[in-house]
Amino acid sequence: MKSSKEKRRGGFFEALIREFEFPLERAQVFISAFHHAMGQGLAGRPSALRMLPSFLSRPKGEERGRFLALDLGGTNVRVLEAALEGAGRATLKAVSRSVVPQEVMSGPGEALFDFLAGCVAAFIAEHPLVEKGERLLSFTFSFPTEQLAVASGRLLAWTKGFTAAGVVGRDVVSLLQDALSRKGLGGIRVAALINDTVGTLMAGAYAHAACDLGVILGTGTNACYPERIERIGKLSRKGEEGEMIINIEWGNFDGLPANRFDAALDRASPNPGRQRMEKMISALYVGELVRLALQETVLSEGLSQETERVFSRPFSLSAEQAALIAEGRVEDSPLLGRFGEKERRVLISIARSVFERSARIAAFALTAVLTWMDPSLTRKHLVAVDGALFEHNPFYREDIRRTLEVILGDRADKVELILVKDGSGIGSAVAGAVAQKEKEALQPESEG
Repeated sequence: MKSSKEKRRGGFFEALIREFEFPLERAQVFISAFHHAMGQGLAGRPSALRMLPSFLSRPKGEERGRFLALDLGGTNVRVLEAALEGAGRATLKAVSRSVVPQEVMSGPGEALFDFLAGCVAAFIAEHPLVEKGERLLSFTFSFPTEQLAVASGRLLAWTKGFTAAGVVGRDVVSLLQDALSRKGLGGIRVAALINDTVGTLMAGAYAHAACDLGVILGTGTNACYPERIERIGKLSRKGEEGEMIINIEWGNFDGLPANRFDAALDRASPNPGRQRMEKMISALYVGELVRLALQETVLSEGLSQETERVFSRPFSLSAEQAALIAEGRVEDSPLLGRFGEKERRVLISIARSVFERSARIAAFALTAVLTWMDPSLTRKHLVAVDGALFEHNPFYREDIRRTLEVILGDRADKVELILVKDGSGIGSAVAGAVAQKEKEALQPESEG
C-alpha cells in the first residue's frame, strides 16, 4: 500500500504532466483561430501571423545553373555553390562554414554584415569560380523580415539571440550589398532574399511537384505555403493570377493555452510576449521547459541534491539531451545515467510530456495550413520538413503522425511528411534560379 507521501507525490506528478497536455478535442477551435489570423495577416490587418509575401513562386523542377548562396540561419553562417541540373536534381559543389562570434551577434549591424561579406570573400578565395562578370547570390536570412521585393526585405525583429544594432527596420539586402562592395565584391548581385522555411519548400518542390508546404522544426519553427495572389489583399494585385509563397512566421501565433512554465520561460526570454508558439515547440526552448518543470519537482518533492545541482542553471539542458531523456536512453545519455531508477522515471515522464506537446502543436499547425489551402483535403500534400527536432527524433515524428491521424482521421493519408535537408542551401540556389527566370520573363516588358 502506498504511503500518504507517495500518493501526494504521485498526484503532484500527474498534475504537472497535465499542464503540458494539448487538448486535441479543441483542435478545431485552435484551427479556426489560426485561419482567422492567416486571413487577417493576408489582408494586412493586425495579426499574430505576419503572412509575409516572398515574391517567389514554386520552381518547376527544370531550372538550371550554378548559384552562390549565403545562409545565416542562426549562430552558424554558410557560403556555398550549388548546381541545378534540371529534372529535380541539384548538387552542392562547395561549402564553407563559420561561427558568428558573440560580439558580432550583439555589436553594430555594419560589423555583422562585414563579417558575412568576409565569409563570401574567403569562400571565393578558397573556391575560385569559373564564371567571370556578375555572379548571382541568394541570401537566406532566417529572421522575421518584411519582404519588399524578391531581393529586398526589412528586418522586423531579431530572434535566436541576435541583437545587432541598427538593423531592425532596414533593408538587409542593401546592408549586405554595401558590405560586399566594401570587400571588393561589387560583381556579386543579391538575386533573392529568402528564409530557411521558404528554402525548404523550394528544395522540396524542386524535387517533388506535389510539395506545397515547407516547415522548420529545429532551433526555431516556421512554415510557408503557396497562396493564390488574388487572396493576398495586402499586395493590392486584384485580378492577378498565379501563386506566391507566403512566409507565415507561425512561431508568433499566440492562440494556444500556455502554462506557468511557458510564462516563466517567456518572461526570461530576450523577446517576452513574442514567438509564443515557437517557445512551446522549438529546440531552442524545449530543453528549458523540461528543466523548469524538473526544477519545480526538485523544490516541491525533495529529489536528490544531484538533481537540483544538475538542473539549476537556466538553459543548461539542451534539446538533444532532453530528447535522450524523453526516450529513456540511459546507454546514450550520461546525464540520465547519473540518477537512480525512481528519479529516472520522473525525468523521463516530464521530458516526454514536453516533447509530446511540441509534436501535437506542430501537427495542429500543419493541419491548419493544409486545410486553409485545401479545406476538404481532396488532394495529396507533400510537406517538406527540415530541422534537427524532426530529423533526429523518430519518436517525435511518430507523435506528429499519430496526432494528424487523430485530427484528420482517414484524411491523414493525404498528408506525407518528407525530410528535406539543406533547404537553406539547395533551396536558396533554387530561389535564385526562380528569381532570375522571373526577372528575365519581365525584361522585354520593362524595356519596351
